[in-house]
Amino acid sequence: MKRLLVTILVLFGFLFSGISQIPLTYYLPDISYDKAIPTPENVFGHQVGIWHLSHDKQYMYMRELAATSKRVKLVEYARTHEDRPSIYLIITSEKNHENLETLKAQHVQLSNPEASAKLEISKMPAVVYQGFSIHGNEASGGNAAPLVAYYLAAGKSKELEKLLENTIILFDPCFNPDGFQRFSTWVNQHKNKNLTADPQDREYREVWPGGRSNHYWFDLNRDWLPIVHPESKGRLRTFHEWKPNILTDHHEMGSNSSFFFQPGLPQRTNPITPWKNQELTAKIGNYHAAALDEIGSFYYTQEDYDDFYYGKGSTYPDVNGCIGILFEQASSRGHLQNTANGELSFPFTIRNQVTTALSTLKAAQELREELLNYQREFYRTGLNDASSDNVKGYVFGESVDKGRLNAFLSLLLSHQIKTHKLASTLEIGGKKFDPDHAFVVEMEQTQYRLIRGMFEKSTTFRDSLFYDISAWTLPLAYNLDYAPLRKNEFSKGLLGAAVLPETVIAKPTITEISNYAYAFEWDEYYAPKLLNAILIAGIRAKVTNKPFFSKNKNFDRGTILIPVQNQSKNANELHTLLENLVVGTGVQIYDLDTGLTSEGIDLGSGYFSTLATPNVLLVVGDGVSNTDAGEAWHQLDERYGIAITKIETSRLGSVNLSPYNVIVMVDGFYNAISQAGVESLKTWNINGGTIIGVERAITWLASRGLAKVEFKTKDTPKDGRRPYDRLEDDGGSEVIGGAIFETEIDLTHPIFYGFNHNRLPVFQSGTVFMKPTKNNYATPSVFTENPLMSGYIKASNAALIKNAASVVVSGNGSGKVICLGNNPNFRAFWYGTNKIFANAIFFGNIIESGGVERAD
Repeated sequence: MKRLLVTILVLFGFLFSGISQIPLTYYLPDISYDKAIPTPENVFGHQVGIWHLSHDKQYMYMRELAATSKRVKLVEYARTHEDRPSIYLIITSEKNHENLETLKAQHVQLSNPEASAKLEISKMPAVVYQGFSIHGNEASGGNAAPLVAYYLAAGKSKELEKLLENTIILFDPCFNPDGFQRFSTWVNQHKNKNLTADPQDREYREVWPGGRSNHYWFDLNRDWLPIVHPESKGRLRTFHEWKPNILTDHHEMGSNSSFFFQPGLPQRTNPITPWKNQELTAKIGNYHAAALDEIGSFYYTQEDYDDFYYGKGSTYPDVNGCIGILFEQASSRGHLQNTANGELSFPFTIRNQVTTALSTLKAAQELREELLNYQREFYRTGLNDASSDNVKGYVFGESVDKGRLNAFLSLLLSHQIKTHKLASTLEIGGKKFDPDHAFVVEMEQTQYRLIRGMFEKSTTFRDSLFYDISAWTLPLAYNLDYAPLRKNEFSKGLLGAAVLPETVIAKPTITEISNYAYAFEWDEYYAPKLLNAILIAGIRAKVTNKPFFSKNKNFDRGTILIPVQNQSKNANELHTLLENLVVGTGVQIYDLDTGLTSEGIDLGSGYFSTLATPNVLLVVGDGVSNTDAGEAWHQLDERYGIAITKIETSRLGSVNLSPYNVIVMVDGFYNAISQAGVESLKTWNINGGTIIGVERAITWLASRGLAKVEFKTKDTPKDGRRPYDRLEDDGGSEVIGGAIFETEIDLTHPIFYGFNHNRLPVFQSGTVFMKPTKNNYATPSVFTENPLMSGYIKASNAALIKNAASVVVSGNGSGKVICLGNNPNFRAFWYGTNKIFANAIFFGNIIESGGVERAD
């Protein structure tokens, strides 16, 4: 009580003085510290909490600790898109540092049931991975990090010495350097000398896109499973290099909340996760409760948040023998803000993060043997479960698109899932798998539970509410043929050579030099990248709208034709250019020596359409989903090499649209576009421009007369009484946070060139359901009669999505408005539908006017 009273008085004192003086003991235990090691205040020139730390200042301090403390080693594990270093500190006793590689190797053996039984866990340190501020504008975690690191590096007490002897701490001070830097710049430049707590002040109202996301506006806390970004790839390597026992993820939430720590809602825990995981999470939670009680901070648990989607930082560990823990601190979103709980200061939020970071370490030390034993048992029981599972493996393959297949293989290897080439031809579930293009994942391996989490389909759930998506079945996301192998279908004889990181499925090539033409098919994932590079180089290219047969090969719709004559380069120069551009694409370029084909159209046919170099405008800004915009930007910039222009909604009425031939409008609300902007868009569309509208952008386009689309809606429900406490759950059950559905696609339509099956899994979130068009040729994709493949959808919504349109082609004048009812670029791991987006960009303008649902 005495300490609590002192804390309150100290807090009141620095609040009253504008937070100008904060003692170190407000944050950290009052013990002796090594004077040779600088405090954060020594390095920054101010105490933590006075200003928001930028990433460069935080990084500078971590380097200083590594240079001055023998307990600390700094490791750089990645560079962000903006070339900032992503680092972690290894913090432990000097003795452990001397034997670090041996301790690491021994610890990793806990995940190997063949070796783990021999380990003496009573003599092994626990490994704790502590991470902060994966959302850049949830800054209290990243600002707490220097304080916690200082305590561990410089503190002098028997308790701390024992902790460091028994624990190896992997300390990542900032999971998202780019977003953290962006947010700190915003709040610091708007800070008043005399702090204002008014939540309407500009300091607390970030401009779009905000600091939550990384450079491409992705939520990195959803990237643990897809591992798209360099920060995530490096983090995953670190995780599997060490196999930690606990991983903590320090976040923030709404300002009117208090503090949350896990466990979350028990009914929303992924059923693959052993229940022992939740019991240990609760045990560790008792340490957080005691620590927060001591400083008088309010908190809650087992509400709001869940452990279902395995792509989050607090849930991915759960399927890897680790205890993942989410912390959520009410956010000051600046330096001081009025809330329902009074004035919330930035230092107060930091202190709660420091407190729970230290309580985690205390729990890790005192529960060390139980945590180590749990990890050992997790992998041992996983193998036992695999041996009794009726599903013994999965076979998957793709015969024409090496890009998607290679990407999926790379993903499996990154998650340490052993994969083998298929040894012999296999027919199962009506599908034929060829050993040249198919692979097998055996269930009886240490990553058994993670394999289930990646491959299984689920359509029944204990709860109808999800904090994130309800399905992510990865072979469906990559649009790969795949099938489970049950006991009577699996044998060791199916396992061919193991897949290694250097495994090469096929190399891209270009055949002999031609004086007539070249052609390449559109099936390959990176064909759009190659086409864009060809067009940028000033080379004319055409696409075929009818199949043809030449040089003993069938060339389907979507094949790209490059004439040799009348180009800006001669035959030799063109061949050399194509040799260079094809590298890294996986595409095979064929030389053609005659325009006369043995079947189908000839090369001079009018069924070839000349293609234009894409000049893409991406609409961004207020009302637009920054994550969806970022996904489109990333897809074009990183994977297709297409330079884009980003223009805010509020500026569309005043900019010249004539340089662009494609405008992309992702999910969002576009009410910030002025009437002048609407008229400008319509005129541009009438003159031949292509608009690509996604999800809720379609409703805006339809409401402004830019697209002719009708929507399926529910009947008004009959009046009826419901218990008040069902209000939140009933509303939540209507949400489609993300599930997988089957669509039927028209393979002859330009939007689906490069696809080879008329059934396509798509990711659907939201409840924008379009009716098929009255024009019979303007709906190239519809949901099937029973479309749900994996995930949750309420029965009334399931009735709406059945046979609804997935893609509609509308337009004005000579322009097209391509309406995509689902996001084809979701989180950059939905490889299977990326080509819809590419086709809309490259081929949208070649769709014949008779195939357009006219809006004018």
